Amino acid sequence: LNSKKYYIMNVVREIDRINDKELSLGIYGGLKSSWHDKYKDSAWVYIGGLSYELTEGDVICFMSQWGEIEHINLVRDKNTNKSLGYAFIKYEDQRSTILAVDNFNGTKLLGRTLRCDHVEKYRLPKDILEKEEQNNL
Repeated sequence: LNSKKYYIMNVVREIDRINDKELSLGIYGGLKSSWHDKYKDSAWVYIGGLSYELTEGDVICFMSQWGEIEHINLVRDKNTNKSLGYAFIKYEDQRSTILAVDNFNGTKLLGRTLRCDHVEKYRLPKDILEKEEQNNL
């Protein structure tokens, strides 16, 4: 567990380091020279370190301050249906992902450090895809 926490903090610090370096060079999200540009075709972000008590509605509530949320997948244990403490969020506008990553990564919420990062290629889980297909019939 300590090695996982150490890894998460290293990722948080690395994103902060890259952002600080870009700011010092006058580079900001949305420019082709920004590290965010690699993710310009994805409106998905990963948010981890969530309190297990948070619901989809809770996550939408605080994540929507950076833009309209189109989809949320709060990952849950298949047997107990309890949250596993992380989610994938799709924003309506891809530019919201830059704001979310830059502002939520490393933030503390309910005593836990959040990790927020871009997701280059996200696929909905098979069971959710099947439900959506049935609803569209």
